[in-house]
Amino acid sequence: MKANYVNEGLLVVISGPSGVGKGTVCKALREMMPELTYSISATTRSPREGEVDGVNYFFKSVQEFEKMIEEDELIEWAQYVGNYYGTPRRFVEEMLAKGQDVVLEIEVQGAMQVKEKYPQGIFIFLVPPSFEELRQRIIHRGTESESVLNLRLEAASDELKQIDQYDYVVINDEVDKACERIRAIVMAEHCRTDRLKISEDA
Repeated sequence: MKANYVNEGLLVVISGPSGVGKGTVCKALREMMPELTYSISATTRSPREGEVDGVNYFFKSVQEFEKMIEEDELIEWAQYVGNYYGTPRRFVEEMLAKGQDVVLEIEVQGAMQVKEKYPQGIFIFLVPPSFEELRQRIIHRGTESESVLNLRLEAASDELKQIDQYDYVVINDEVDKACERIRAIVMAEHCRTDRLKISEDA
């Protein structure tokens, strides 16, 4: 007999409440696991300092984004705190077919849409050590007005109730530890029995 793993990439969805550190964790994960492919999301929000179009996000106008929705170019999309966010479809599907693991860093609302279309995906929920820590992270980011801060905290409280919709939960207490946990999850998923292909020797 000959044993091989199925040559199809994993779709790894990392989400969690705003301010939990998804971007920070995924940036560190890129360095730890350079073999992962990252899907770049589209958004209508304004770039934050240091963010680059086509690297951090595809920054779109509302009209451009709504055209993408109409033409079914998105795996998922959501409107969050007054802005659109979404995941372009073609890139993700092409990478998975080539055997590349693809990471989606998206909001909870979008993750639930992905789960409906790709139930075989690996869904990981990042949580903060505490809700107060989450509040402090958003405040220290210094990019939100008081009204937006309160909206994000209210949304975060609701999003934490969705935790049972995920396969795994990772506490983001320390970035390196969070990345190690995610790497362990990906490695374990690749070794699942349903990804093993056995054939007779030629």
